[in-house]
Amino acid sequence: MIDVLIFVVSTVFVLSIVVTIHELGHFLAARACGVAVDCFSLGFGPALASWRDRSGVEWRLASIPLGGYVRFSGDENAASVPDQNDLSAMRRAIVEREGEEAVGRYFHFKPIWQRAVIAAAGPMANFALAIVIMAAFLLLIGKPQGVATVRAVMPGTAAEAAGFKPGDVFISADRELINSAQDLSAYVSLRANMPIDFLVERAGSRIHLKATPRFVEVKDEIRGRVKEGRLGVENVSVARFHKSSVLHAVPDAVSEVWGMLKTIGFYLGRLITGQVPADQISGLIGIGHTAGAVTKASVADAPNTQTLLFRLAISQMLLIASLSVSIGFMNLLPIPVLDGGHLLMYAYEAIAKRPLRADFQAAGFRAGLALILGFMLFAAWNDLNRYDVFKFIGGLFT
Repeated sequence: MIDVLIFVVSTVFVLSIVVTIHELGHFLAARACGVAVDCFSLGFGPALASWRDRSGVEWRLASIPLGGYVRFSGDENAASVPDQNDLSAMRRAIVEREGEEAVGRYFHFKPIWQRAVIAAAGPMANFALAIVIMAAFLLLIGKPQGVATVRAVMPGTAAEAAGFKPGDVFISADRELINSAQDLSAYVSLRANMPIDFLVERAGSRIHLKATPRFVEVKDEIRGRVKEGRLGVENVSVARFHKSSVLHAVPDAVSEVWGMLKTIGFYLGRLITGQVPADQISGLIGIGHTAGAVTKASVADAPNTQTLLFRLAISQMLLIASLSVSIGFMNLLPIPVLDGGHLLMYAYEAIAKRPLRADFQAAGFRAGLALILGFMLFAAWNDLNRYDVFKFIGGLFT
């Protein structure tokens, strides 16, 4: 029961912050553009509490704390992009109800560039959140920097075939600097069956070794069973934490977030082209399990309450930063329903000088929704397999 409680609380906490910041990005951009907003809801479903501010916005705390939304005035079209006929009818209704001057306050009558800014503001807010967290982390704690040295080479592995030897010091992989064993593992794990050009130092000389990591199924407490690339070496990493200065913390954090985005894009590209098995896709269950496992690991064996709280705060903030980047990236994909889908429709409108037909929008919305729901179900199935839930249930009846 304690594990379940940690799982639920951690998931709700992490997702609530990430989604709230995402929706706050939309909200602030809309207000900056003078768009009338009806409601800002934290969560879905019936309201547990609500109040209105002086501008008439209803702030709502809903009963299902997994997400949230911003509802603009007149935003009744499912795809949030009415066609020309809908716009004409909406304009007449607004004029009759509020007068001609009120039309400019409605989202759908704003210039295309303003609507695009509002749509992109959610993902941008996610990236900004990650940058702020990473800047604070780099300023207060720092990033590991040092060397990764080969302690042993496993027989029959890619490392042995490539000619690695104990004592080799990793310098770079495909010209990407390797500053720790963590850097090496992160780079190799995404590149199974891809040749990598390693630069290593051996006996005072630098040599190039080409190795192709192999897919290996591994299991750990946080990720469950996953398949990833492995080189086949044991590493010893001698590193220290290098803190960023006040002037460099934000640029360094931007570089870290950009690296996360490149990693997500690279992995997604390999996934789409079939170079990575689809059973590695994870979803909400995986996020929850990771959040719970990170929480448990961060507080384990803490010598005192102060250390426990410090570890917990750091681990949760880093998890929020990572998840925020992932959600920001995924929302920019050109799929109807997502922010990227809205941006795609605005691009069409800018080129064609008119919105996409309502029936096309509705079809795209349904297709996008079906795709997202199908993805979520598939990811949930993968998560249940990854964490051996089916094996556990089967064991109860044997």
